[in-house]
Formats: sequence, C-alpha cells, structure tokens
Amino acid sequence: MIEKTVAELAKALRAREISSVELTQAFLDRISRYKALNAFITVDANRSLAQARAADARLAKGEAGPLTGVPIAQKDIFCADGWRTTCGSKILSNFIAPYDATTIEKFNAAGAVVLGKTNMDEFAMGSSNETSFYGPVQNPWDVESVPGGSSGGSAAAVAARLAPAATGTDTGGSIRQPAALTNLTGLKPSYGRVSRYGMIAFASSLDQGGPMTRTAEDAALLLNVMAGFDPRDSTSLERPVPDYAATLDADIRGLRVGLPREYFGEGLNAEVARAIEAAIGEYKKLGAQVVEVELPNSKLAVPCYYVLAPAEASSNLSRFDGVRYGYRAPEYDDLIDMYSKTRAEGFGAEVKRRIMIGTYALSAGYYDAYYLKAQKLRRLIADDFTRAFEKCDVILGPTSPTTAFKRGAKTDDPVAMYLSDIYTISVNLAGLPGMSIPAGFDIKGLPIGLQLIGKYFDEARLLNVAHRYQQVTDWHDRVPPGFD
Repeated sequence: MIEKTVAELAKALRAREISSVELTQAFLDRISRYKALNAFITVDANRSLAQARAADARLAKGEAGPLTGVPIAQKDIFCADGWRTTCGSKILSNFIAPYDATTIEKFNAAGAVVLGKTNMDEFAMGSSNETSFYGPVQNPWDVESVPGGSSGGSAAAVAARLAPAATGTDTGGSIRQPAALTNLTGLKPSYGRVSRYGMIAFASSLDQGGPMTRTAEDAALLLNVMAGFDPRDSTSLERPVPDYAATLDADIRGLRVGLPREYFGEGLNAEVARAIEAAIGEYKKLGAQVVEVELPNSKLAVPCYYVLAPAEASSNLSRFDGVRYGYRAPEYDDLIDMYSKTRAEGFGAEVKRRIMIGTYALSAGYYDAYYLKAQKLRRLIADDFTRAFEKCDVILGPTSPTTAFKRGAKTDDPVAMYLSDIYTISVNLAGLPGMSIPAGFDIKGLPIGLQLIGKYFDEARLLNVAHRYQQVTDWHDRVPPGFD
C-alpha cells in the first residue's frame, strides 16, 4: 500500500480493501524504521490511530469524503490542537498548540489522519533543512545531501514513502525547491488562496501553505481541502474555489508556454537545462506552443526578498519573548535580561541573522533606502509577470539551478544558500501560483524539478498542465533506492 498514491489509497479505503487503522499503522511502522532520515519532529501513534478509528467509522457509515482515512504528514509550522508545535526551533520546543490551524481543521473535517509533524528549517528560514534545532533532514535520494527547505521534512517523508502526502509552506520556494530536490510534485497556491490562520508566520506578505505529493492528481485532491476563504485570516481572499480534480484531463493543445530567457542563462546547471529542454519537447508533442517571454527584473528578486522577508520576520518573531509560552532562559536578572537571554538561547544563527537584517532595514534612516525601495521593486517584478502573461498561459522553467547539494556545502556562505531559490522567489513576491514537478535525474541519480508558474488563482490550469505531462512521463513514479 505504501506505493499507492493518495487517489489510489482513497479508492482502496472506500472499497474497504484496507482500513485506515491498518494503513496508518503501516506508515507509522515505516516512520520508525527510517527514523535516521529525521523527517519527523513529533509522532504520536495513539492520537493518529484514534483519528484512523474515527475515519473507519465514517467509512463504514458511507460518510467518507475523498480524503477520509488517508494519513497526511503535517509540517510543524501548523498549529494542531494537543500536538507539540515547534516550528523547528528551540524557543517553541515545549509548546503544545491549544487550537487547530485552519489547514489542520479542514483536514480533520475531511476525515484525514494527522500522521505526525515534519521537520523543517527553523521558522521556515532556510533552503536546505539544516537550520532546524532538531537536526538536519536527510534526502532519501542521497542521505549525505540536503532535501531542500524549509519543507524538507515533508519532502523527505513523501519521497521515502513514510507518508502518502504532506503539507508544506512556501515563502520564497520552500515547497517547490524541496519538491524538486526529492522528486515530488509541490504546489504553492496564489497568495490568499489558503488560510494562514494558525500557520506560524515568517513573512506575512509572502507565506502560503500548499500540498506536497507524488502526483498532480494528489495535489489537486489536497488543494480541494486546503483552499477557501477564512474570515479569521485578513489576507484570505473570498473567491470561488473550483474542483481542482475536475479539469485534470483537459486537452492542452494550443496552450501557450512562456520561456523566460532570464531563467536559462548563467548559473543554471547543464544537466538541469537539458532536462527542462526535454520537458519542453514533451509539451510540444502534447500540442503546446512555446513562446519567449521576458522577466527583466527577476535577477533582482533575491536582494529584494532578503530585505522584505527579514523585515517582516523581525516583526513577527518579536512575540517570542519567553513570557507567555515557549522556552524561557533558566537564569536572568530582570525582565529585559530575561528577554535577551531567552531570545539569544532560543533562536538559531540563521534566525538571528535575519532578525538583525530586518531590524536594520526598518530602522530610522534606512527604511527609505532599503525597505521602501524593495517594495517598489516588488511591484516591478509583479508587473513583469503581468506583461509576460499577455503572451502566454503558463511560464515554464527550472525550479532550482542545481540538484541537491551535500550537507554543509553552503552553511558557511549564506548568499550561496540564498541563491538556491533564485527561480522561485519572484513568484512569491508577485503572489502568483507556482509548482514543481519531477522532470528527470542528473548523472548522479539526483532528481531535477520543472517549475510551472500560472496567473493569479489559476491553480486549476497549473494542475492540468502538470497532470498531462505526468501522463506521458514516469519520472514521478521513481522511488529512491532502498526505499521501495
């Protein structure tokens, strides 16, 4: 059963070929067997199996939905009532969430089972899953390489078949980049499509939750549950939500695929480029038309992002002070000393770095020089996409400039690490939907991801375009050696 997709498992559960308890226990056993991957921070078998028993009762009554009884791993950034929710940080190491995030609430209502809370870069700050207080996550395709970040735990769990699907969050590529590095389908919806209520904030104007799965069909099933307006989230948009699974098989003949010249220049690994070119060839066979587009400001996306995101992080993370919840320094002299020591001991190096950068960018005398200019540039980046979409329906390119790199290879060079997200960051700055799908392997056997970018709230088209590609290729079916 571990080889079946979410769609196949849902069908087997409804046909009573397997119970949710049996399925959940099988994945729990596998999580325990491959504990060395460090994909999970918290697993609570009793809670998961209780949910599975409740799902079996719904199935027996004929009250099942598409995901009833299916175990889903949840990124440890989503608050889940009664579950330890750490965000990969020491400062929240003892925090038990007192409520459910909207995403968790929606999966619970759908009858899905929370399989566990997955490891992640601390407060979603990282591109390699090496900044987690709970240790780095191993990439199942090469245990000495990174799985990408910040949703690396979710990516490793699904890639190694420790879970049939997982949730992730994407601030600058944190769903798409790990999906590319672990041979998964990862979707970042349009900003405002998925509620951020109960999702611990990194950069509020950029963060967005989404699914990480093996196939586009599975991603559509999960997005059907996750998407929708939430009055508790001021950034949630009240728009109709289509059935994303209904249009997966639509014909894509005549589809205009835009290729940005900026995505195929210096810095792109040759093997990655060849895989993307081969994918373009498959789309041509499916009847798509290829057009060249320009995104002239995309080269400035990384510096723009690393002013705006740290600025928002410095504000969002000010709430972690040791007073109301979370870690508190054991020894201190007074209130100010308690604040200082708690944050110094509770936050890791990357989080401290971004808080300092953000505070500096927002400080008097530098706000106009850095933050305000970055906001103006963000508008120009969004305008580039608007003009590009006058010529095309979707934009295609690489997800990451390279395949997975070795652990420790970039930890001493933050700028090199930041450039791992060079093709994904601009999508977040513009608020557009984007996804990564498997598109091949390099000579070392490491996965390569193909990125698809859509118009605002055009997730259905992206899923359709991804699904049609997966119908004529089998990259997404490949399993890491030793995990089949």
